[in-house]
Amino acid sequence: MANTAQSKKRARQIERRTDVNKARRSRIRTFLRKVEEAIASGDAEAARTALQNAQPELMRGVTRGVVHKNTAARKMSRLSARVKALSAA
Repeated sequence: MANTAQSKKRARQIERRTDVNKARRSRIRTFLRKVEEAIASGDAEAARTALQNAQPELMRGVTRGVVHKNTAARKMSRLSARVKALSAA
């Protein structure tokens, strides 16, 4: 348990940051899920649109420090490949 005033304040700040980061991570997952659902439905145009909407959201997560840069790049790469394969088929 926090003893000093500084550690108590840090604990409060961490608690607030955790809530904010949790909301950001949830928002990113929602956008990614929409892409996944569009791919699963087989709608190439909807998948492309969902991917274009998800990309800035994912990159914003990188900027905010919620997601690692390489993780975001990997997710975008894999989703892009799947959307491209869907529109080619």
